[in-house]
Amino acid sequence: MQSVVMKSDPRSFQEEHGIVGSSVEMQKIIEVVEQVAPTDITVLISGESGVGKEIIAKAIHGASQRSKNSLITVNSGAIPEGIIESELFGHERGSFTGASEKRKGYFELADGGTIFLDEIGEIPLSSQVKFLRVLENGEFLRVGSSIPRKVDVRVIAATNKDLESEVRHNRFRADLFFRLRSVNITIPPLRNRREDIPLFFQVFVDEFLEKKDVKFSGISDEAMQLLKSYHWPGNVRELRNVVESMLILENGKYIQAEDARKYLKQYKPVSNGRNLPVPMSKSVEEAERELILRALLDIKGNILELRNQLAERAQIGRGSDSSKKSPMYVNDNLEEPIMSIQEMERKMIIEALRRFKGNRRVAARALNISERTLYRKIKEYGLG
Repeated sequence: MQSVVMKSDPRSFQEEHGIVGSSVEMQKIIEVVEQVAPTDITVLISGESGVGKEIIAKAIHGASQRSKNSLITVNSGAIPEGIIESELFGHERGSFTGASEKRKGYFELADGGTIFLDEIGEIPLSSQVKFLRVLENGEFLRVGSSIPRKVDVRVIAATNKDLESEVRHNRFRADLFFRLRSVNITIPPLRNRREDIPLFFQVFVDEFLEKKDVKFSGISDEAMQLLKSYHWPGNVRELRNVVESMLILENGKYIQAEDARKYLKQYKPVSNGRNLPVPMSKSVEEAERELILRALLDIKGNILELRNQLAERAQIGRGSDSSKKSPMYVNDNLEEPIMSIQEMERKMIIEALRRFKGNRRVAARALNISERTLYRKIKEYGLG
């Protein structure tokens, strides 16, 4: 008699592990999570910032045989380059200035459990080879030690970068990339699974009402349709912030479309092609460059228009022949050479550093890039 393996109810699995979504894309992701969770295989989770990569990582750990042991979450992008090896692998006493005692790293703390490395694309090249060694055989060296140590750790990594592009540009090791992506789960942005927005909305309302003493009278169909038509550049994280702001500031009133619109920054319909969000095939760095390029082109257009208007007035003042071509039709391609994206980017960084008196943190915020990206660009362009 042939035995039949019964699959668990996907709804109960979602509820148990806090995964929200009824879209086809999310149901496929849940199927993969259920398949890989019981194994020790390495998983790479890709997706834009704010799509919920950590939720999927927690679900994989929670449904695994390691669930009774620790899940250590590490934000790789938040660790300064100079101490990342010490944070990951630990250090011995006296191994560097300030190392007054020996210390376990995140891998030792996660022994027997799971380590979730968010923003894996930010790990420096110099440290990637040591990380690869842990993936291959579980061995590592504490900083300042020559004695190999061994751990039993499952690795789940996440990135909002296009790691294939990073490999092509020699910013990420190819062998580490291929080792990481044993299973690659790509979470689509919220704008590509709009049917999930009402579900997220209700979950966030319920969670907030449970924690805070506030009231909520509901939301109109028009207001919900407005939320569904918004492009959500910050994805699920932005939606949660909008919901919580509405609940606090609207004092329990019934939410109408005009109320909801106040909380949607830079609202624009999805059909507006120019302002469509950057596709997932682009890396974060490419997206940042595209945004900078668009801003520069707008500035350049304004400058050219002003220059041509001044030239036109000058010709009128000289009594120029009206049959001559108006300077408003100056061929921009002949007037000046086209500046490359890299040159534009370099000038933007120089201007931001000048404006904020060398304060890199404020300059990075103004440029809408991470501080680490700014440091890398400064080094790349020889600015510091």
